[in-house]
Amino acid sequence: MRPRLPSPLREAVDERFARHGVRLLLKRDDLIHPELIGNKWRKLAPNLAAAAGRTVLTFGGAYSNHLRATAAAGRLLGLPTVGVVRGQELAGRPLNPSLARCAADGMRLHFVDRSTYRRKGEPETLAALVRATGCEEAYVVPEGGSNALAVRGCAALGEELRGLADVVVLACGTGGTLAGLAAGLSPGQRALGVPVLRGGFLGAEVRALQEEAFGGPRGDWALDDRFHFGGYARTSAELDAFAADFEQRHALPVERLYVAKSLYGLMTLAGEGAFPRGTTVAAVITGTPGPS
Repeated sequence: MRPRLPSPLREAVDERFARHGVRLLLKRDDLIHPELIGNKWRKLAPNLAAAAGRTVLTFGGAYSNHLRATAAAGRLLGLPTVGVVRGQELAGRPLNPSLARCAADGMRLHFVDRSTYRRKGEPETLAALVRATGCEEAYVVPEGGSNALAVRGCAALGEELRGLADVVVLACGTGGTLAGLAAGLSPGQRALGVPVLRGGFLGAEVRALQEEAFGGPRGDWALDDRFHFGGYARTSAELDAFAADFEQRHALPVERLYVAKSLYGLMTLAGEGAFPRGTTVAAVITGTPGPS
């Protein structure tokens, strides 16, 4: 099936925003492709073209949407895929639903300890990991799919929103989508990223990705680190209740690890008066709920 591009944009009438004079739009990147979950098409398509039929080797945690999307793309295109998974302790255990889906789509899973995984960006460690998988000729895609090709692919997201919103908000894992989005927006528009990981490191990552992709900074962007709810794959009863309520109000499946955090952050910012009255905000829906 061909991707649905540009992805749909629709208004969500919500009094929690309207009473602050904020108009809310939902940019449905989760509807781009039924099997490449979330907005992963934008990152993966240029990388899969560059792979040119070679095995694609990439990285992710036990609940990685990127691994799931890469595995699905491999099945659809007939490309072998290998996923290097953070957590040696997971080897030999029953696979969780996300990893089971990867395996069902033909991805070979290679589990590594967390210390090695943290060093995967070092040339010697990366070379050792590639050898350990037996895929010396593989095309390597970084964790989250964020590299120069992916960032340039995500610039199309900003281009699709030119003139349609004052602020564009999205959840961030590795920063690639934000880096591209900001580059594609028009002057006067700004992008706001909501990191789903703790640590405050993402700003440097976004700047480095823009340097790699465009040769320097592009667009007006910022980060708000307050809404990670304890870190990646962590949620709370409060966040789950918010997501369930948003689903009921807007008939929108709300993925908990990314999308719920960005929407919660956006509602909080509106309540804090962060947006002048008359502001139109677009929330990018970057993922769908995982398998159960």
